[in-house]
Amino acid sequence: MIDPSARVADGARIGEGVEIGPYCIVGPQAELGNGVRLIAHVHATGVTAIGEGTVVYPFASLGTPPQSVHYRGGPTRLVIGPRCEIREGVTMNTGTEDGGGVTTVGERCLFMAGSHAGHDCQVGNSVTFANNAVIGGHVSVGDYTFLGGNAAVHQYARIGEGAMVAGLSGISRDLIPFGYARGQIADLAGLNVVGLRRRGATRADLLRLRRIYRVLFLDSGLFADRFKAVARDFADDPLVGKIVAFIRATGKLPLMRPRRDGGEPDDDAA
Repeated sequence: MIDPSARVADGARIGEGVEIGPYCIVGPQAELGNGVRLIAHVHATGVTAIGEGTVVYPFASLGTPPQSVHYRGGPTRLVIGPRCEIREGVTMNTGTEDGGGVTTVGERCLFMAGSHAGHDCQVGNSVTFANNAVIGGHVSVGDYTFLGGNAAVHQYARIGEGAMVAGLSGISRDLIPFGYARGQIADLAGLNVVGLRRRGATRADLLRLRRIYRVLFLDSGLFADRFKAVARDFADDPLVGKIVAFIRATGKLPLMRPRRDGGEPDDDAA
């Protein structure tokens, strides 16, 4: 079902049961999976694949070139998974040649109005971006993460699985899995207990995670020593293991910590 006012270029691949509404523009290298719905005024361009059953609302722009001075015009890609909901005014860019060449979004994600995924980002499954939440280039976002309204994530930051970022927060460091970040320049403020409960975490799970949180981030001594103790004592714990693996992986940005009583972040030697 293609509205007469829509423009679908030769070469575009259109699946079964696709709906392309009024004034949409679909480029020659775009691919719309079965059951995709473009409500109206949607711009799908570049080498862009939109997964089965995804719904895109008016004025979203998907697959435009990356906003990077290092992009050299190559055929980089944007891949959006199935059953996503992409609301009004959302923007997503393709990757860059030096950043892996692809921006990916998992399945069942919700991007609320005005949110943005920059070039070379890797967004997991069941992720929610609230209104105007934005992530810079090369950011990775784990499964089941929630970014609050007007949150902004610095390029190259890593957001762990199941984390929550409060609205109006700026993320400039890596946020552990299941962590909760808040603040204008956000600090680690605890665990995303609500998100853990919604995913079936038991009381014992929460108590255990709170224990290792205290050891890692609130106890005295060097962080490196505390981390080694947690990795050793909880080697067989699957939830703690995700936090340990995230910290071990490291990245280009430092690890987010809580603030000390005096207002300074706890950045002792790792």
